[in-house]
Amino acid sequence: MPKLFIVSLGCPKNLADAEVMAGELAAAGWELTAAEAGADAALLNTCAFLGSAVKESEREIRRLLGLKARGKLSKVLVAGCLAQREKEALLARFPGLDALVGIHSLSKAAEAVKSGKSYLLPSRGPLGLPRRKARLTAPHSAYLKIADGCDNRCAYCLIPSIRGALRSKPVAAIAQEARALAESGAVEISLIAQDTTAYGADLYGRPRLAWLLNKLVAIKSVKWWRLMYVYPERLTSEVIEVMRANKSICRYLDMPLQHVSDRVLKSMNRASSEISIKAKIAELRHAMPNIAIRTNFIVGFPGESQEDFNRLLAFVKKTRFDNVGVFKYSQEPGTPAAAFPGQVPESVKEERAAALISAQSGVVDLINAGLKGKSMEVLMDSPRFGRTYRDAPEIDGRVEVLAGEKNIPKPGELLKIRISSCSGYLRLGKPL
Repeated sequence: MPKLFIVSLGCPKNLADAEVMAGELAAAGWELTAAEAGADAALLNTCAFLGSAVKESEREIRRLLGLKARGKLSKVLVAGCLAQREKEALLARFPGLDALVGIHSLSKAAEAVKSGKSYLLPSRGPLGLPRRKARLTAPHSAYLKIADGCDNRCAYCLIPSIRGALRSKPVAAIAQEARALAESGAVEISLIAQDTTAYGADLYGRPRLAWLLNKLVAIKSVKWWRLMYVYPERLTSEVIEVMRANKSICRYLDMPLQHVSDRVLKSMNRASSEISIKAKIAELRHAMPNIAIRTNFIVGFPGESQEDFNRLLAFVKKTRFDNVGVFKYSQEPGTPAAAFPGQVPESVKEERAAALISAQSGVVDLINAGLKGKSMEVLMDSPRFGRTYRDAPEIDGRVEVLAGEKNIPKPGELLKIRISSCSGYLRLGKPL
């Protein structure tokens, strides 16, 4: 049986796509392997969200083509956002590639490997239930894509031009996929989309995330449901109430805010304002005092003044987010913001990013002081390390569990532990 290994770059949404392609390839007779050595072919799932992601994808293409040139691989295929964005131009730049698989052609992955034909279909219709899927995550933790594409038009973002308009998966199809993931051993399922809070607007005339969550929590073997990519302006009181009323939905939200200055938010074409953001956070913390909030911010957006940045810096210090991702603005060709006046010098972006990271580091120290001595439930990812509800897989922090040699924890096991010490995003604890 020929062997194929998959490299998936970028976000969990990309990994979910890679699992669909993996399912097609496995069904076609390919043995999927995590080992590069001894593989016959490679499939690279690329990211093109930022210039830095494009460069990473291109480096990996060159590396894999180098292996092919030395006879280590017979075929190299490229899938994902870069393939969809550049299409045939990517084949012209890298003539050693065998074929491309676009993000709307995942079911054609096996055919592409076999025939060497590229499949770059446009987006069309609702997102359907994957015909096949092979898990690439740990058995106990899974990603479930509920929608693809995006109807938001943030001035800095290429996603709508690459992935198209919002395409939701019907509730019945999501429930069926969730049950299959649970049957395969998943006790944690993270719901993902470009904007999870827009879920269902295209199918049902308005967002229906609350309805979907009420359907999913009926699957009792899933202990943790996790919401990712939540937009604050669409996070309704109805969704918050469903979260509050169901303990299996993690007291956790990944809610990318990008900025807090009204002037910058308006320039970004974001629907939020400083007042609405602060009100939403207050509503969340009133409903669920123990909620963990992760967010992202962009520094150095065109026209961002020192006053705008100081406002953001003070906001981060005061609000005490549990996790913060800091991104320097990237001038992406094809986005409205690329042509905006007032492009910020790279040195200023660097300075502001460092200041924001330093401020968040101080916040984490304060949060850690409050965690010490607390008892918490931990989902074990390995015999030694696990995560609390506050930590999404591969993104946030982790807990090192100091268990005895006689009772070694198993991956997927939920343990009660007491936090004994903390350093940054690593916490130490002992089983109770």
